[in-house]
Amino acid sequence: MINHYEICLYITKSLCYLLGGFKTRLNLKTLGIPIAIIAFIIVMLIPMQGLSYPGHAAIALLVFAIILWATEAVHLAVTSMIILFIQPIVGVASFEDAVIGFANGIIFLMIGGFIIAEAIRKSGLATRLTYVMLKRFGTTPNKGIFVSVFSTGILSAWIENVVAYAMLLPIIKEIIPLMGVKDPEKGKSNYAKSMVLGGSYGSLAGGFGTEIGTAPNLMAAAYTGIPFANWMVFGLPLSFILLTVIWKWLGWVYKPEIKGIVGGMDTISNKMESLGSMTKTEKLTIVLLLFTISLWVTSSITGINSYSVALIGAVFFLAFKVIDWKDAQTGVDWGLIIFFGGALSLGVALLNTGAAAWLINDIVSLLGPNPSTVLITVLLMVIAVCITQVMSNIALAAILVPLSVTLAQAQGLPVGQYAVPVAIACSLSYMLPTADPTVAMAYGTRYVKIKEIFKAGFPLVIIGIIITIIVLFPIINFAPWLIGA
Repeated sequence: MINHYEICLYITKSLCYLLGGFKTRLNLKTLGIPIAIIAFIIVMLIPMQGLSYPGHAAIALLVFAIILWATEAVHLAVTSMIILFIQPIVGVASFEDAVIGFANGIIFLMIGGFIIAEAIRKSGLATRLTYVMLKRFGTTPNKGIFVSVFSTGILSAWIENVVAYAMLLPIIKEIIPLMGVKDPEKGKSNYAKSMVLGGSYGSLAGGFGTEIGTAPNLMAAAYTGIPFANWMVFGLPLSFILLTVIWKWLGWVYKPEIKGIVGGMDTISNKMESLGSMTKTEKLTIVLLLFTISLWVTSSITGINSYSVALIGAVFFLAFKVIDWKDAQTGVDWGLIIFFGGALSLGVALLNTGAAAWLINDIVSLLGPNPSTVLITVLLMVIAVCITQVMSNIALAAILVPLSVTLAQAQGLPVGQYAVPVAIACSLSYMLPTADPTVAMAYGTRYVKIKEIFKAGFPLVIIGIIITIIVLFPIINFAPWLIGA
């Protein structure tokens, strides 16, 4: 009997085939829809014992969506709209339950982040900060990538990675044409690809440094009781190593085609002189931005969650007329919002129908009664990495973290033995725009295509798993009290 492992193999082969492209004259975008429909039917015909019909249909819909997203047969937002109306038709969930993805706080975090980013851009502060950073770190392409990766990484250790990237993306986009790149939205510039992906990946890696860096980190801390300072003992080194790897890797896989700013430091100095003193609008923007960041940093004290803070910041920028509503409408990528809402809806469907738990529990049971802790850790991380590419990492962490804690306790191990690496794996979201809002935002610039994101992200996921294990296992063996022994 065909089982769900063959489904996973089928999905993998399909994606590889699609991402690689056809060696024919056939248009991949044209074939995407019929291939997705056929794949949906095939998955529905495969028996899945122990799984409800809605769960079965949810897995089939997952395959359908992945193929449409991978082939870009229709706009990503259109695929997300299909996900919404198809769920009640095929019996996955009612329409009311399907649209619950748009009630997720991350949607409003993205909207607020977009508005704040537009305010930073329009005020002129992004341009000024761009020249300041280039003067401080250098004018070569390599230094530009360094700025993109590490600036978002450091910031995202203390605030939501989505917000960190949204705030710095305007600066990153200012640096790219300064380096001599023309029309980066045509998707031809390697340097533009490395810059926007560097900011996205850097924000994810930087979040590993503290408990508040990512939502999965917070969930792992809540279940394990790991103190804030303890997390930083292993989190900061892990974050620094990954940030360095991302910087070097992107500079290699997408080797810059440009040499740097023409005129070097003289050009930067002349540009800064032409800007003159800071305007009142720029000063007001700094004040409002610092106020918003302070709310994010002190959210555990004030009780105001990060989603609310994003909206508070956006409203303040509008109220003080740094931007008007027309600017806000322009600054928000509404197609991206619809796209991500649909992806969240699919994740909720996999969770609520039991499809996600069915896949996870059956795979873990294959290891037998006495598997090694290393094997369990690697397997759980691989599961987390695979699912997080198409499912909210918060929802995924809600499934895997409690399972990991229970498994560790049953084996008499520190409660964080599996929960910590699993939480980190939930944020190794480098392969697809569906994986994380920051990756979706990088894709939204049109500087990079889906297959190019996959090309850069897949090796980083493998490297991330390996580095996480290398960093954590000495602690597990010699200082287990750090992870809640």
